[in-house]
Order: sequence, then C-alpha cells, then structure tokens
Amino acid sequence: MTTTLPAQDSVLPTGQPTPRRLSRKATGADRVFELSARTIGATVLVVTGGIGVFLAWQSVPTLERYGWSFFTESAWQPESDQLGIAAVLVGTVSIAGVAMAFAFPLALLTALFISEYAPAGIKPTLVSLVDLMAAVPSIIYGMWGYFLVMPHAAAFSLWLHQNFGWIPLFRVDADPNAAVWDQSRYIGSAFCAGIAVAMMVLPMSCAVMRQVFSQTPPGEKEAALALGATRWGMIRAVVLPFGRGGIIGGTMLGLGRALGETIAVLLIISPDFIIKPRILEVGTSSVSALIAGRFGDASAAQLSALLTAGFVLFLITLVVNTLAAVIVSRSRSGAGTDA
Repeated sequence: MTTTLPAQDSVLPTGQPTPRRLSRKATGADRVFELSARTIGATVLVVTGGIGVFLAWQSVPTLERYGWSFFTESAWQPESDQLGIAAVLVGTVSIAGVAMAFAFPLALLTALFISEYAPAGIKPTLVSLVDLMAAVPSIIYGMWGYFLVMPHAAAFSLWLHQNFGWIPLFRVDADPNAAVWDQSRYIGSAFCAGIAVAMMVLPMSCAVMRQVFSQTPPGEKEAALALGATRWGMIRAVVLPFGRGGIIGGTMLGLGRALGETIAVLLIISPDFIIKPRILEVGTSSVSALIAGRFGDASAAQLSALLTAGFVLFLITLVVNTLAAVIVSRSRSGAGTDA
C-alpha cells in the first residue's frame, strides 16, 4: 500500500489530502550538470558549424572563378591558372580504402581476442597498449612507414603486380619480370601510405568494436555454450550479430579519420596530380596532403582553392562520421545485458 504526502495548504472538502505534484525539473547538482552538458554540447556544435561556415565563405571566390570545373579538373598548376581537386579526391579515397582494407580485419580480430580469448589478467594491459597507439604522433607513423614499411611494401607490390597485374587496381606501368626490377615504380604510392594510415586508425576502430562486444548479454553466450557450441561458434552466432552495428560504426569512424590523415601521407607519397586507380604505382596525392604541402607559399587565389578543397573534405568526413554515429546509436549494441 502506498501513501501520499499532503500538499501544503491543499485539502479536499472531505478532509482527505490531495497528492503532491512531482516536478521533473532538475535541481541542485543535477541542474548544474544538465546546464554544463548542454553548454559544452552547444559549444561543440557552434565550433563545428563555425568551421563549416568559414570554409564555405572562403570557397566562394574559387567557385566563382573556376565553377564546377574545379571538382572535375585534375591538374594543380597555379602558374597556368589550372586548379582542380579531382585527382586528389581519387587519391584520398584510394589511400583511405587501402588503410581500411588493412585496419578492418586487424581491428576486428584484435577486439575479438581481447574481449573473448585473452585471459582476464592481461586484458587491461592489452587494452592500454592498443589505446596507446592512438597517442603516437602521426609524424612517427610517417617516418615508420617511410623508412621501414615502404621497402617491404614495394617488394609486396611487385609480387601483386606479377600475380594480379591483370586487375587494373594492381597494374603498374613497368615490367614486373625484368631482370632488375625498378623499385622506384613501386614506392611513394597510395598502397604504401595506406599501410601507415591503417596503423593510425586501428585503435579507434578496435576501441569501438571492443566496447560493443563487451556489452553482449552473458546469458545468450552461456546459452549457446550450453547447447554445445564451441567458443568460435558462440562468437559467430551471438557476439558478431550482436555487435554488427558497432562493427560498421567503428569501421566508418576509422574511415573518417583515414580520409583526413595528413603528415604521415605527406611524408610517404610522391605528389602526382593524375587520376589513376592503380594503388601500387608511384605517385598520388590527397586533399589533406595537398593543403599541408601548398599552404605555406600559396597566393590569395591558391589559398582560397585550398580552403575549398578543405571544405569538401570537411563535408565528406562529417557525413561519414555522422552516419557512423547513427549506426552505432541504432544498433542492438545498446541493449541491456539481462538475458
């Protein structure tokens, strides 16, 4: 039996007390926290919107001068007044695609190992080591990719060209069966840069996937094991379906970062403003590397063009990250853990 407290100065004619009206309005510390959270959230939105508005405003002179040809022209030759970002957009997508081809399986397998296979005593250490990868400066990854990865990636690129050169993606304008192979044709490519970028986006993707896998209802896992499933069978039947949204969201978040990586890409690639889908061949570029490499000596017109390229990259990454957030929020991964 529940009782109600009498409201002050509020009594029915019969003498019975009336129920007190409960207020949903936060008070005290809850009110302070609510206002702080709203203020911080609004500030982030204002800053993000301000960046977009600034880039859009700075893009107006470029769009007025070059029109839509700015998005279809591949050459970047300021001396002849030919500026376009078609080639760098293709290069950006190529580098990000190679990065995710390496990062996705590594992040997925690492997250599964930590959440399902690693002994409880070393799980915190493994989590810290993976998260620590995100704190390594991008220039370190760039030097690692240039001095250590690139020579081995060039040899692997030659092998791909020899065995899969009939696929346009793995074709290189060189003789793969020459007595002395031309290593310079296989370095500074989107493939070499993508490997370095993959190590940079792996921690973010792995963290999202690992967190999703850890929320799998233990009752469903135990039920699968009780029915005779092996651990891998339980993972395929329970963990992976449960974390599907987190897997997709973590991959897209990693893709959003891969699209904007700058210093590591700038150190590895050989700038070339030609549209080519061949990821193993020397020469490519990306929007972020273009901005970093040309910003220092750019004229007013070139600066506006660089900011326009940055605005396009801003929109692409914003759309990708927004889709990733929506997928994660709508996935079953947020469900409770009660069986």
